[in-house]
Amino acid sequence: MAELSRTTGVSVPMIKFYLREGLLPSGERTSPNQARYDQRHVRRIMLVRALADYAGLSIADIRELLAHLGEPGHSLHDQLGVAQKAVTPRREPGEGEEWDRAERRARELIERHGWEEDPDSPAMQAVTGVLLTAAGLGYDGMLDRLDEYARAAELIARADVAAVAERTDLEGMVELVVVGTSLGDALVAALRRIAQAEVSARLFGDDSEGPRCPKSGDGPKSGDGPKSGDGLQSGGPQGGDGPPDGDGSGR
Repeated sequence: MAELSRTTGVSVPMIKFYLREGLLPSGERTSPNQARYDQRHVRRIMLVRALADYAGLSIADIRELLAHLGEPGHSLHDQLGVAQKAVTPRREPGEGEEWDRAERRARELIERHGWEEDPDSPAMQAVTGVLLTAAGLGYDGMLDRLDEYARAAELIARADVAAVAERTDLEGMVELVVVGTSLGDALVAALRRIAQAEVSARLFGDDSEGPRCPKSGDGPKSGDGPKSGDGLQSGGPQGGDGPPDGDGSGR
């Protein structure tokens, strides 16, 4: 166990706690007071640490999630879905006409892009909450561009799943879903801010004639760099492949 502690960086008392809580399988007994641990135990400890440190899951939640790993009759898609749901923040559903309107708008968005999602899932509740807040604050510009957000999300999701598919072990895949989602959220948020500054400079950088309001789909042409004093002209090509808004497809 001391060697397992040195390899993982987790203290011996914590490893014993994992064993007591059923988060870590027992090692192979070599004597009454000794056990042999292998790479499988190293991977499990790293997964438990990721679930606790990155996802903030409780011991009970981690135990429940680990119980699903390797269960017969569950596809890889289902097991990764369990991991994703475990790390998605939950919120209480709202009520009233405004909530119902936001919920209906969320369902229509998902259906337009050919996706399937449980309307009561944590992710759908989160989408509904965001749409409710945006509508309440009068952010019509954001609401009018929901399909653009959805297309961008699918591109990111394709990259996420491709990275997971490169792993060969289930626990490694689950760990990447947990850690990769957290790191990916931070990466996308940072890149989004950099891109916002770049697009803003192109649209509003030369304000001698007053700012131009960007239209849906405005963005820099692929491969074009900003020119001194030039902003992006309205009506330029959309920044990415995909059908026009409202055509009923997201692929």
